Parts: sequence; structure tokens; C-alpha cells
Amino acid sequence: MRRVLGGLSLRTRLLLLTASLLLAGLGLVGAVVSDQLERYQLDRIDAQLRSLGEILARVPATGPLGTVGAVGTEARPDLLDPALGLIGAPYLVYVGADGAVVGGLHSSRLDGASLPGPGELRTVPTGGAPVDLPAADGSGRWRATARPTTGWDGTVVVAASLAEADATTARLRTTSLVSGAVLLLLLTAVGWFALGRGLRPLRRIEQTAAAIADGDLTRRVPVLAAPTTEVGHLAASLNTMLGQLEQAFADRAASEARMRTFLSDVSHELRTPLFGIKGSTELYRMGAMPERADVDEAMLRIDREATRLTSLTEDLLLLARLDEAPQAQLDPAPMDLRTLANDARHDLRGLDPSRPVELTGPAGAGPPGPAPVHADEDRLRQVVTNLIGNAATYTPPGTAVRIGVGTVNGRAVLEVADRGPGLPAHQAARVFDRFYRADHSRTRAGGANAGLGLAIARALARAHDGDVELDTSLGGGACFRLTLPLLDRR
Repeated sequence: MRRVLGGLSLRTRLLLLTASLLLAGLGLVGAVVSDQLERYQLDRIDAQLRSLGEILARVPATGPLGTVGAVGTEARPDLLDPALGLIGAPYLVYVGADGAVVGGLHSSRLDGASLPGPGELRTVPTGGAPVDLPAADGSGRWRATARPTTGWDGTVVVAASLAEADATTARLRTTSLVSGAVLLLLLTAVGWFALGRGLRPLRRIEQTAAAIADGDLTRRVPVLAAPTTEVGHLAASLNTMLGQLEQAFADRAASEARMRTFLSDVSHELRTPLFGIKGSTELYRMGAMPERADVDEAMLRIDREATRLTSLTEDLLLLARLDEAPQAQLDPAPMDLRTLANDARHDLRGLDPSRPVELTGPAGAGPPGPAPVHADEDRLRQVVTNLIGNAATYTPPGTAVRIGVGTVNGRAVLEVADRGPGLPAHQAARVFDRFYRADHSRTRAGGANAGLGLAIARALARAHDGDVELDTSLGGGACFRLTLPLLDRR
């Protein structure tokens, strides 16, 4: 049964469940109404029989009782039938003390076979409790009560046919059955269309799911129901899930694209020095360097390219370690960023003596301020070196540079600001990407710049729970800002 129901649609199963409950409800209501009607009719007949029995029980033996036996067969039907009809056409029987029927009255329309037999009449209790008696020929039921008579030793039994009551109950049951069947069919038809309308959003969800299965992640479930309904909740949840799936796939595609770009950039960066080394060795192998000076120059080129390869490899390994376990690459200790700022000023002057270098507080406000941090000094020195190297490389000689250090909003700050050409917004958004160079036309200083310096600087800063940010505009210079948590002296 479960397997059969499992193969049906949700609409059919809901309709079967609803129809079953409706059928059970209609059957229960019909049974209760039929039972109550039958009970009401029996109570009414019992009341009439008891009243008539009490009246007849008081009739003295010298009264109508003496005439009962004579009237039983000689009474005129044209007079007796209407008289009995006035009191419900009962069957009146007088039973003597010996159990013999001594007289009785009944309508002429009833024959003896359709009346209760004498043996059944003698079983009626004399206390007035009503009982059911079968007809002698089994054609129907009778309701009977008995009362002891006064003035003579005997019992009067009053019985009424239940044919009309049974017919009324049967008609009610038939009417209930027919009307219930019609009502069930009508409600089932209405329920079929109502369920179809109610489940329409689920079909739209099914269509959307099918489209998504074909690869269209941009589809969304239309909200065809109120958000407070189950279907509305389902649609909202599915749309949220679809948005997350689309974002996840987009992130995955972007990650794969970045990986392809990364591999392409690494291959390009490795190919240039490797070609230089191979070219020099090929010239030497072919004997194209007869002079000692030519060999020395080739060795210098090989050493320079090997140094560049070593630097690139170390940078890549550092980035990989920072991605995997950034905290493990640090050896933190208490220090002050003013030390790095002062050393950076001397380093920048050494790179370009003509360049004015000013040491100030953050944003150029006042003198340098204390900036105590708990950090790895060597790694932070590497960050600051990359920042001042970027200023020296991408600004014209003699361009002024300001190095600010201090505390801002509860964070230690070290910033390197120049008055160079700055960067447009689309380039500024990518300067921290690996292998990105804003100006591809520039030659690399010493052939070593592979576009990893700022990426390493940001990765090291974030390993310290800090960050490196860029504030720049085209023609407005650039300001790289290193922010770190202050040293907790508690």
C-alpha cells in the first residue's frame, strides 16, 4: 500500500487523504443523525404505548374487558380502524393469569401473520419497560409494553408496529448516503482544482529546479504566495540557497581564473630569467665568448637571473605559508613602529638623496607619535621596505615622501605618502593582487620586481591582525597605510 501511494503525485495523495477524511466525517454524521432519529421515534412510541397501557390497565373487568373478546372478530372495521388510527393503530392484547390471550384489538389492515405471536406477547415484562417483538411471519418489528390490569387478574399488552419508524430511518439513511456521495464528489472536484491552484507555486519551483539542473543558476523561484505561508517560506529559502549557490560557483570560477592567471604569471616570471640563463650558457657552449671579459659578463647575467629566481621562489613560498598558517610565520615581540619609520627614512634617502623625506605623525599632523605593537620586527621591516620601495620605484626622482607614525582610533599606524602621479580607481583596486603591476612599461629595478611586494606586505600585515590600505587618486599622490593592534600593556 505504501509503495502504491508513494507512486502517486502529491496532489493525488492530498486529495485522497482529504476525501477519506471527508468520507469518514460524512459517515459519522450520518450514523449519529440516523441513530438519534431512531431513538427519538422509539421514545415517542414508548411514551404513547405507556400512556395507552396505563389507561387500559385501569379498565375494570366488567367494562370493556368483558367485551374485548366479543369485539375481536365482530367489531365493525369501518368504525374500529379510524378509532385505532387516532391512537396510532396499536395492537391491544389482554393476557390472562394463565398466559392465555383472552382478547385483543387490531386494525383490519393487519392480518394475524404480521402480528406478534402469543408466545412473544407473554414475554413482555409487566413493569412497563418497552421491548422489541418480531412479527409472527418475520416481516417486521413491533414495540410493546405490558401493564397489570385492575379489577381482574391479567395483563394488558399494548404494541405498535415499527414499520413506519424503520421506513423513516431507512429513508434518512438513503438520503444521507446519496447526498453524502454527491457532496463528496462535488467537494473532491473542488478540492482537485483548489489543490492544483495551491500547488502551482510548487510546479514553478520544480520548473526552476529543472532549469538550474541544466546549469542556469541565475533563475529564481517566483514568489507566488505570501511570505507567511509555507510555500512563501519555501520560495524565500530556495531563493536564498540559489543565491548562495550562484555566489559559490562564481567564487569558484573566479578562484579558478585567478589560479590560471597566477600560474600564467609564475610561468612568465620564471621563463624570462631561465631564458636569460639558457641563452648565456648556449653562447658559452657554442664558443661565442672567446674573451675572458665576455665570460665574466655572462656569469654576471646568470648570477643576476639566478638571484631573481631565488627571490621570486622565496616570495612565492612565503605567500603560500602565509595562506596556510599565517601565525606560524611570525616571531612577535614588543616593539615600536617609530623605529621602523626612522629606518625607512634613512633607507629612502640612501636610495635617492635628492628626495625630500619628512617624518611626521599620522596624516602629517605634528611630530611622530608612539606606536607600540606586539609584532615580528623582521616581517614588519619587510612590509615597510616594500612600501618605501614602491614609492621610490613609481614616483619621479626628487618627489617628496612623508612617513607618518603614531596612533589613530586605538590602532598603531605607519603610513608612506608620496606626491607622485597617483593611480586611477581601477588600478588602485588591484595593486595588492599578486603579480599585478600598474605600469607594465616600467623596467624592473634590477630585474627583481615581479609584482609580489604589495601582496606580501598585505599578507604579513593581516597575519598580525592588521592591514595595509591605499588612499590614492590620479594626480593626487598615493598613501599606503599600515595599521596594527596596539600593544596591550596589561
